[in-house]
Amino acid sequence: MLLLPVDAAAPPGWGGGILYLDPGPFAPPALGGQEVPTILFADAAPDPVRSILTRGAPRLAADYRQRLRAAVRAARLGGPAGLPDPGPAALGLGPGEAILVVDPCDPALAGAAAALLDEASVGDTRPCIVRDPFAPARASTTLHGARPERLSPWTLIDAAAAVHAAPGAMARLAALAGCRVIGAGGDADPLDALAAAARCVDPIGRSPIGLEEALETLGTWRRQHAQNRDIAVCVGMSFWKRRRIGAALGSAGAPVSFARGGRDAVATASRRGGAIAVWASRAPRGLVAQAAQARVPLVWIEDGFIRSAGLGAGFLPGASLTCDRRRPYYDPSGPSDLERLLATAEVPSALRKRAEALRAALRAGGVTKYNLPGAAPVLPSTPGRRRILVPGQVEDDLSVRLGASAEVRGNLDLLRAVRAAAPDAFIAFKPHPDVEAGYRRGAVPEAEARALADVVVARAPIAPLLDQVEEVHTITSLTGFEALLRGRAVTCWGRPFYAGWGLTEDRAPIPRRRRRLSVDELLAIALILYPRYLDPVTELPCTPEQLIERLREPRAWSGGFAARLRRWQGRVMARLLPGRG
Repeated sequence: MLLLPVDAAAPPGWGGGILYLDPGPFAPPALGGQEVPTILFADAAPDPVRSILTRGAPRLAADYRQRLRAAVRAARLGGPAGLPDPGPAALGLGPGEAILVVDPCDPALAGAAAALLDEASVGDTRPCIVRDPFAPARASTTLHGARPERLSPWTLIDAAAAVHAAPGAMARLAALAGCRVIGAGGDADPLDALAAAARCVDPIGRSPIGLEEALETLGTWRRQHAQNRDIAVCVGMSFWKRRRIGAALGSAGAPVSFARGGRDAVATASRRGGAIAVWASRAPRGLVAQAAQARVPLVWIEDGFIRSAGLGAGFLPGASLTCDRRRPYYDPSGPSDLERLLATAEVPSALRKRAEALRAALRAGGVTKYNLPGAAPVLPSTPGRRRILVPGQVEDDLSVRLGASAEVRGNLDLLRAVRAAAPDAFIAFKPHPDVEAGYRRGAVPEAEARALADVVVARAPIAPLLDQVEEVHTITSLTGFEALLRGRAVTCWGRPFYAGWGLTEDRAPIPRRRRRLSVDELLAIALILYPRYLDPVTELPCTPEQLIERLREPRAWSGGFAARLRRWQGRVMARLLPGRG
């Protein structure tokens, strides 16, 4: 048996059987040149979907039908890539109130379209005539009064009480979404047949999955594709990050390019009519003003909160990114996209349960941002004393420079402040791994560190330490966030993204943050809704749960020659220039 996509021909002389494969209405978006069909339909007919629909299928159980219908609508798949999807209000309509007539924009079908319009124009009914989203972009409308704009089929479906359309992709998609479709022929619901015939696979784990999960996966890819489409050029990206960044920001449009400086980036973005993705901590001087003058949007890129099994400063590309269109997430000078989500996003019960399960997986696996190897330290017994962990930070990191208070601006300041606030506590100081590796600045002289802390824990993973203390005191370190997920008390001497929501003691309050969140609501927004994750093996979008599974595979995190060279460089720098940290 030969397996062929629908648009492929059999080799000359082939006399065996052929099974044609087609993703049907659930075609995957193109992400950096990759189009992975998570859902496929197979049939011996050259048009598998049409053949499957003509055969029909038993009706689905009511509750399963309802869940699938919701998944289809949530995924918003189908339609040519890049069509605007502004919602019914853009048509001057409310959700589910319009009688739509779909103009096929084909002179050969003009008579059929006119008949559809006559059927829809009964009594006082004034149908809304829209062009078929699947018609060629340059095709002209055939019905008088048809709206000229080419919109996503989902804007039309959201507006529709009924859809009058000839047989075709638009009619089929509307029927899958549960719309009443008139004129397409037949009363059978295509969801029955397609659900029965669909064959679905998880492209990350390479295992069979159900249709609901496959639709959710494709919906996530579609949303990421939509966010990527306007990104024209990147700037401030180190050479060893570029392949991973290109995959993460890929779309069906032209590949993103990489500019050397701000002016080059602004010129390229202006020429292509797109946005600039900029690595926040490496933004060229003057870029914000140059982009504003040219009216070019900026997208601020940084590492996500579950990053890798190794250091970014060690040339190991990350597997999660934050993409913020307002400002870097750690800049407290104003609301970022992350802060707005934390202040306003709803966390329904299903998402809260997912966050609870994710938090349990993070704790069970000892997962943190970098997931470094090393022996688990054992702190001495300290009966009757508060046990406080003070994580060191990279002092010239932007999160410290922007988020620190005037009184506590560095690691030594922090140690002094914590000892003054808790004179009888047991304090463990953990230097930052980038500083220990010799890559970054922020070392505290050993004598001063030991005079303020009871123990300095060097070159050890952070997760086992969090299990041995009751409190964490930090400026802006992500360790404070990781401590909250493990039920520890956290005091913030600076203004990190997780401060101000009622979960931390804030020594530098942020008055505009007034909402009170639970730990699982914070996790749901900060680890599920906000970042994007990229599987390091397939370079396809993945979930945080799938990334946690990948952390168990050491070969996925080797980093290549550049990473090995960087580790050697770090060891040399640490020996020759011990004061660099």
